[in-house]
Amino acid sequence: MDKPNVVLVITDDQGYGDLGCHGNEIIKTPNIDALYSQSVRFTNFHVGPTCAPTRAGLMTGRYCNCTGVWHTIGGRSLLRQDEVTMADIFRSNDYRTGIFGKWHLGDNYPFRPHDRGFEVALYHGGGGVSQTPDYWGNDYFDDTYMLNGEPVTFEGYCTDVWFREAMKFIESNKDQPFFCYISTNAPHAPYNVDESYSSQYKGKVPDYRANFYGMITNIDENVGYLISKLAELNIDKNTILIWMTDNGSSAGASLDKYGFVQEGYNAGMRGMKGWEYEGGHRVPFFMRWTDGGFKHGRDIDQLSANIDVLPTLIDLCSLRSPDHLRFDGTSLKPLLYDLPNNLDERVIVTDSQRVEYPIKWRKSAVMTNQWRLINGVELYDILDDPEQRNNIADHYPDVVQKLRKHYEEWWELVSLTFDKDCPIIIGTEYEKVTRLTCHDWHGEECAWNQGQIRQGLQCNGYWVIEVAKDGEYMFELRRWCKEEDKAMTEGIPGEITDWYHGGKALDVKMAYIKIGEQEQTKAVDPEVKGITFKFNLKAGVTHLQTRLYNNEGLSLGAYYVYIKPL
Repeated sequence: MDKPNVVLVITDDQGYGDLGCHGNEIIKTPNIDALYSQSVRFTNFHVGPTCAPTRAGLMTGRYCNCTGVWHTIGGRSLLRQDEVTMADIFRSNDYRTGIFGKWHLGDNYPFRPHDRGFEVALYHGGGGVSQTPDYWGNDYFDDTYMLNGEPVTFEGYCTDVWFREAMKFIESNKDQPFFCYISTNAPHAPYNVDESYSSQYKGKVPDYRANFYGMITNIDENVGYLISKLAELNIDKNTILIWMTDNGSSAGASLDKYGFVQEGYNAGMRGMKGWEYEGGHRVPFFMRWTDGGFKHGRDIDQLSANIDVLPTLIDLCSLRSPDHLRFDGTSLKPLLYDLPNNLDERVIVTDSQRVEYPIKWRKSAVMTNQWRLINGVELYDILDDPEQRNNIADHYPDVVQKLRKHYEEWWELVSLTFDKDCPIIIGTEYEKVTRLTCHDWHGEECAWNQGQIRQGLQCNGYWVIEVAKDGEYMFELRRWCKEEDKAMTEGIPGEITDWYHGGKALDVKMAYIKIGEQEQTKAVDPEVKGITFKFNLKAGVTHLQTRLYNNEGLSLGAYYVYIKPL
């Protein structure tokens, strides 16, 4: 049999309960429901409780905290340069590789998807459309995205664009093995979708959820087009088609302060996106491969996780991988083919850090088939108590001790590289002009979306950079990105609403920059768009920090810095 193609579809912020096939009586997902009926379903499948950590584990088969990714912003969503990705492995095995949609593991060299194994990389910036690294003014419709690092404008709704371009990639490579990664930003907020989708739910659920559900119904429509395209090309039977999501629901229900559902639907689970309880990290995972024997619906209830996907695909596709490569996950092939295994004994850990440096036990879940140890102190029998209402830690101290011991061993492993930064490299041929954004500041706060930049949020932090070679470099500090083309002090006419309109004027008088131990300050002409500085730098890793300020209390970092060697 020829090597199978692989199409991996992952949606953003869609939870286990945001599907008709999982008991949601309001949402309409007929195509995904049909795929469910044809697939092997891993019903006890877990990811990180938020976006980038899940993707780091998925792409590497390793716990995200080992890879430099334990946050979605703050310089902690950059996939460490020495990590080998799923795309690297497929490409080294003569597969064509393409990504369409959300990457969220770095927007500069050496972290971009086309630096990490994808031959064709069509993606938005940051963790969502209209976040700070994304092309200025993108609003889900007729946006400009990056194609192998260059901006290209596309007609249509974002999800439609991702699937349309992915299907073009599939068709152009139908006669050779390919790995196609379709990673939608929808239904992540902001909840923008054509009214024809959201109107189906208006009056049945709150308006924000109607938009959220509408985004999912649009995804479902595109999944239908994808399945039809694979059949039309006569490659559907030898294509491994995976459908999954990246964390718990962001809008499918409303919770009380303990994480219990007050209204909405969450498939009987406690917690949603970001939570350490089941609803934060248990997600759908469907796999269909007709030629491999996966064509009829069946459930596998064994504990599994995102870190298992890469080892499983290596096994199913008979791929070569580097000898030094170590996975934290394991191949699920024995479960898929009902072969002898000892996977019922395994223990998996997930957590939600979202801080500069990880904190032991923070928002953690230690999982077995039966047990969930939450934050090191709460114990739940997930088979008897799926909603995690009854903490029985006092009744099973031996279980608590055993799971705590496993966590200690896990922490010893993942903490080895917490102090190893992921510097953005400047001065290479791969990125002739480096555009840094405040999304990747290290520190306590950053303006991670374009709405905050419009508001003039006062915050600051530093970038970790690596100078590729000795020489002179020019740094241009800007409040507005070059696409907006406004003066440093200028506002944008119109009311500042949501993410997309208006912009506050800032009375910036001075600009300051510090690189390592070198510092410079300049006065700001109110008419200039950027302030430039030149530095002679030695090769190596250093910190870069900026400040735009006046003497009346205004102080913030430059949201954008453009760097080029001279």
